[in-house]
Amino acid sequence: MFDRLTLVLEDLRTRLAEPHRVYHGQAHIDAMLARLRVDRAAFRAPEAVELAIWFHDAVYDPGAADNERRSAALLRQALDGLAPAQLLEEAELMILATEHHAMPPGLPAPLAADLAAFLDLDMAVLGAPLAAYDLYAAGVAREFIPVVGEAAYRQGRAAFLRRTLAAGTPLFHTAAARETLEASARANMLRELRRS
Repeated sequence: MFDRLTLVLEDLRTRLAEPHRVYHGQAHIDAMLARLRVDRAAFRAPEAVELAIWFHDAVYDPGAADNERRSAALLRQALDGLAPAQLLEEAELMILATEHHAMPPGLPAPLAADLAAFLDLDMAVLGAPLAAYDLYAAGVAREFIPVVGEAAYRQGRAAFLRRTLAAGTPLFHTAAARETLEASARANMLRELRRS
């Protein structure tokens, strides 16, 4: 079992080091893991959250519509028989939720709380200090521009920022993240939009 887990981790690290990844690489995973370590006691199933962190961007093809589904499938394939079924189901649900960063209805309250906090960990960069946010935005641009072209990327990114800012719903799912990150995230996104 240890050898198989070692191979899974090596495969994940190789994927996260793919040359087309600028933002969606190991540094993003490490940042999420660091925040999980600080708040681990707040999670009901921190092991599921940790698996979701490792696997949520395991498959990352800029512009593809099925990255989340393929990442969830990879989790299942890689860890089948190595982790309890419930743990894999919860991690899979979290990975799939990153497609729209939305909460599925009808979840048990403890799972919903873990999922909300996981989604906020993934999006925390939106509320980061200016320099860190600018690195994130530049990294995403460097991932997408070679695939879609600069003009299409700028137009699509501006539309995404406008739509997100105008939605009238919070960017974050937990009260803690809304309190600490919401205002700075909106300011960062508005600043990026004005520069585009």
